[in-house]
Amino acid sequence: MSAESIHEARYFEEVVPFLAGDGRALHLVHLRGFEKADKGPVVLVHGAGVRGNIFRAPVRQTLVDALIDDGYDVWLENWRASIDVEPGEWTLDQAAVLDHPAAIQTVVRETGHDTVKAVVHCQGSTSFTMAAVAGLLPEVDVIVTNAVSLHPVVPPSAKLKLHYAVPLVAQLTPYLDPQWAYGGPTRTARALTRVVQATHHECDNLVCRWTSFTYGTGFPVLWRHENLNARTHEWLQHEFGPVPFTFFRQMDACVRAGHLVPVEGFRALPEDLGEREPQTEARFAFFAGEENRCFLAESQRRSFEHLEHFHPGRHSLHVLPGYGHLDVFMGKRAAQDVFPLLLSELDRPV
Repeated sequence: MSAESIHEARYFEEVVPFLAGDGRALHLVHLRGFEKADKGPVVLVHGAGVRGNIFRAPVRQTLVDALIDDGYDVWLENWRASIDVEPGEWTLDQAAVLDHPAAIQTVVRETGHDTVKAVVHCQGSTSFTMAAVAGLLPEVDVIVTNAVSLHPVVPPSAKLKLHYAVPLVAQLTPYLDPQWAYGGPTRTARALTRVVQATHHECDNLVCRWTSFTYGTGFPVLWRHENLNARTHEWLQHEFGPVPFTFFRQMDACVRAGHLVPVEGFRALPEDLGEREPQTEARFAFFAGEENRCFLAESQRRSFEHLEHFHPGRHSLHVLPGYGHLDVFMGKRAAQDVFPLLLSELDRPV
């Protein structure tokens, strides 16, 4: 489902199915502009419990519009954390080994291009970066990563929540779902909604408040309200779904370690992938909202410094004043404040 646009559509839309390495049915949404895309394919990868549509908020110019206008062939990857595929318990390891390589190979096959660029966000970024530094994405030559990649750093209160609240709540339910704002299917779901109503008073949108409860400890967590137009704040009610505790338990382990930690024992993912030399030639551009309360900007600083240690001068870091987590893409001024910088990183010679 595409977002309702406030202008005429600038592209054709096609769903391209693919199978993950374990046979799970996933898909890409190919957004092809009316003019020839002379800069090749770029894949956009969403975070946890959302979908590729998150890059198409009802703003005057979306990131998809900006990329197409700049000459790119745009693909939205709906990996196993997407609300547009069959839900289930998942980990970052599964996405890194089973989903992202298959998605990139599908784009290479469909487009005939040998290389692909990527814009990756949050847990799409962590899992995609895991795959890249483990050498599983040799076709990807530029990665623009937002919010967090190899080194997750969260506010102290969120760290305590991960350590102590997650194990307790996980005994009552296998997942959290901001759609419980409309009536939870279980007694636990309805009780948690009452907790959200009692503790979060930052706006009248209960799904918005539920996302803050789900993803951290801020008021709100995923954006600054002043950065969203009213239509986007209303629209986002339908863009969030279930997130399993298998993910939250892994993120707790990663935060404790100070870097991403594989948990499934895949031979393709070294245990020290957050510390060893990356097995990729891709150039990384790290973006971070200075006001991000989900993952602190320090997350991206640490990952930038880690990669720069091995390839000085190759990578870049951009800390965005006045921005949080997802408003980097869906903010009402993101087209002026963020997209030109992002495009300049994609357009830079490799």
